[in-house]
Amino acid sequence: MTEGPNPARFVADADVLAADLLVDGPAREALDIARAHDWVRLVASDPLLSDAEAVIADCADADLAADWRERIDALREPVEHPDGDHPALASAYNGDAPHLLTFDEGLRSVEAGAALRKHVDVSVRDPRAFVSLFDPEGMYEVVVGGTYPGPDRDPRT
Repeated sequence: MTEGPNPARFVADADVLAADLLVDGPAREALDIARAHDWVRLVASDPLLSDAEAVIADCADADLAADWRERIDALREPVEHPDGDHPALASAYNGDAPHLLTFDEGLRSVEAGAALRKHVDVSVRDPRAFVSLFDPEGMYEVVVGGTYPGPDRDPRT
């Protein structure tokens, strides 16, 4: 078991959350890690989910966005943060999540990384990079302990 931030906790920015539903690809693969393993936590504040819900409603429709919100509320671990904070960054900081997944190149820049390190220990990366680096089998031993039993739930239900 690990001390400090749990490496099996992550935040997906609103763009990644919307892409998970609407586009598939690396965003879906990243969220499927949490959907397939009950010990992996998606951390998200209400404002972060509201941002994603608005994107989904804008790109698709309000009914789909409302249905998505209900499902994602059941998956995520809620976290609070002050009004006005960047929803994804604040979710990572207040939720002790060491990974932030985003398509926002500004947040993934070297300059942003240097500025963030002064305040929070978070790795900001593209979902594709997260999926290629996150090894559930190796992480299970660190986070839970023991032999990795494989995924414990179907990510498509």
